[in-house]
Amino acid sequence: MNESPGSSHAGRRNSNLRWIICGLLFLAATLNYADRQVIGILKPTLQLQLHWSEVDYGHIIAAFQFAYALGYLLVGRLMDRTGSYRGFSFAVVFWSLAEMAHAFARSVTGFGIARSALALGEGGSFPASMKTVAEWFPENERALATGIFNAGTNIGAVVAPLTVPWITIQYGWRWAFLATGAIGFIWVVLWLVVYGWAEKRVHGYEFGGIPVSRPEIVRPELVRPQPTRDASWAHLLTRRQVWAIAIGKFLTDPVWFLYLFWIPDFLNKTRGLGLLNLGLPLVVIYLSSDVGSVSGGWLSGALIRRRWSVIAARKAAMLVCACGVLPILFAVRASSLWMAVGLVALAAACHQGWSANIYTLVSDMFPGQEVGSVVGIAGMAGAGGSMLIAELVSHILQATGSYYSIFAIASCTYLVALGIIQVMVGKADAPANSPEAGS
Repeated sequence: MNESPGSSHAGRRNSNLRWIICGLLFLAATLNYADRQVIGILKPTLQLQLHWSEVDYGHIIAAFQFAYALGYLLVGRLMDRTGSYRGFSFAVVFWSLAEMAHAFARSVTGFGIARSALALGEGGSFPASMKTVAEWFPENERALATGIFNAGTNIGAVVAPLTVPWITIQYGWRWAFLATGAIGFIWVVLWLVVYGWAEKRVHGYEFGGIPVSRPEIVRPELVRPQPTRDASWAHLLTRRQVWAIAIGKFLTDPVWFLYLFWIPDFLNKTRGLGLLNLGLPLVVIYLSSDVGSVSGGWLSGALIRRRWSVIAARKAAMLVCACGVLPILFAVRASSLWMAVGLVALAAACHQGWSANIYTLVSDMFPGQEVGSVVGIAGMAGAGGSMLIAELVSHILQATGSYYSIFAIASCTYLVALGIIQVMVGKADAPANSPEAGS
């Protein structure tokens, strides 16, 4: 006997498809960070062969961050209008072509243009991923799903140091950019095929299944009414919750880009590691980040299951992560290589746990039709902060050659950001679309 679409068994079976979609988001995040990590790994090589100064490199990274800010804002809006299915496909094709374009750059300006194009495309990754999570996952699973796909960023950062040095030594640095960029087209094919297949198999809402923000694929009688309102940027910018997330991202995103673009150089300058010796320390750092990403998402979900309010659970997990970043201050003067690596790994893990929860706050506080735009605004703020830190770090290194003051700044920004979020978010259970949320 065939089961009805709304039966409990059918609902549970079909709801499991959300984890396949989450797996595709994980792969996209892996490709995203593998592509952007290449230049950080090749920094000493490119500086030697192309005669870059620290400030030249800082300008290239700042160009990436500026375009990344625009990409977050514009592509986040695009995702709300076109949907993540088509919008995400376009973004990955665009950034893959941009990654390959690095192979043809000959100057600082050429690399700046290629990095800017890469950033515009990659700016769509997190808005699309968070929009997908908001559409496919219930509240108590969103932080875990976010932590899982966000863990792909660390896998990408692990894959790159394991492959890029070998490709560079065997074939030259240009092939490192060509090879990493080409893989993106394989993901696009998987996304178009698998997402379309999964969407057709979804039948109705169940307690562990597809949230009601997907009215086009659930049974109408099971859809709870959702508020509708203008999701323009001007309207969103009147909400204090938007500003809370944006300021939090502005302060903490730059720290992650510090780890991504400067840790290989930190290990080279302070510990003398060459291109072939960077792999294992970077693998340890970014695998630890994976653990932090998933654990941070799990922690807030566990608190929710223990009847904590959703927002309070997210902020509690973020507090744990903020405290875990503090010891990075001592990494520069650590007594051994592996002590330094361990302190950086702990900070990177805590950043990713923080990131999983601050992103999930968006889907907690805003309806599905606004998630892409809000993530875009917040991501633009984070990229803007990262652009400033790129210039700051490059000038500090040019002047002092030391990472101590840089890590001192990184150690305290999370507690400052959490204090601002605590003040601005308001009542723990008041979502942004609720009358009690206020302004």
